[in-house]
Amino acid sequence: MLARRGSVHLFRFSGIDVFLHWSWFLVAAYEIQDRGHNYSSIKWNILEYLGLFLIVLLHEFGHALACRQVGGRANEIVLWPLGGVAYVDPPPRPGATLWSIAAGPLVNVALLPILALLLYSAHSVGVSPNVYGLISILLRIDLGLFIFNILPIYPLDGGQILRSLLWFVMGRARSLLVATVLGLIGIPGVVALAFWLGSIWYGVLLAFFMLMNCWGGLQHARELLRFAKLPRRSGFACPSCKMSPPPGAFWRCGNCRQLFDTFETRAVCPHCGSRFPVTRCLDCGKLHPIEEWAAPTLIAPSINAEPRSQVISSSRPDLL
Repeated sequence: MLARRGSVHLFRFSGIDVFLHWSWFLVAAYEIQDRGHNYSSIKWNILEYLGLFLIVLLHEFGHALACRQVGGRANEIVLWPLGGVAYVDPPPRPGATLWSIAAGPLVNVALLPILALLLYSAHSVGVSPNVYGLISILLRIDLGLFIFNILPIYPLDGGQILRSLLWFVMGRARSLLVATVLGLIGIPGVVALAFWLGSIWYGVLLAFFMLMNCWGGLQHARELLRFAKLPRRSGFACPSCKMSPPPGAFWRCGNCRQLFDTFETRAVCPHCGSRFPVTRCLDCGKLHPIEEWAAPTLIAPSINAEPRSQVISSSRPDLL
């Protein structure tokens, strides 16, 4: 995880840890020196870069807090040269995912009138050229970040918003498949734009980041499609989403790390004998005691039913 590799912990707010990757300092030093001609002294360049830092941070907090609002998990934000990454895990519903993603660009939209009002006030009272120039550039930065982020190219926010909208009509797996394919097609255009703007190093890094995310999303979409075709076990249904679980060793014991079918053994690991108080639904990710899964009637499987994440993983020893 990026937050655990060469990052400095800055602070914790509302249960969200904020990290700063070490490479940010190198890029900051380069960018600050490169902007030396914009102001009368370098301190204004530093303030401009810190303003960019704050805008990106607010954008990522928009993602994280919106995800929590819909019942998801969001505990970490990492700031690095390409911007920021909010590690969000919203409930596997298109509406929840859409709000978690759209909230980031909406923060930029909310900042636009604030910065515009500051710029107008600065012009009215006749502040120094440095102050006026700083506010003007921050306004352009915020607008530029908004426009770039809403490009419908996965994994940018616009691409993920498109995926969430497609989810309503195509299902989770197929919407992700379409979004990642469109992302792969759009990568050359984004890189060309970066080169046209003169940010060659940024274009290379961005291309690599987008390619890795699109490839990972494509593989996950294929996994979701395979999962959707699995048969379902009769006699059990998730109390939350009412989906019946698939038969097979999809649950991993948190103690001995062996895979097993929790519904065959009634939440007891056949390898080490550990018993688990709750079982995770592979469709919605919710946790319930095995006794609550008993279903009087079989819930028919849906072609759009997919696992929330890696179906064979468990991060806590008491979760299946």
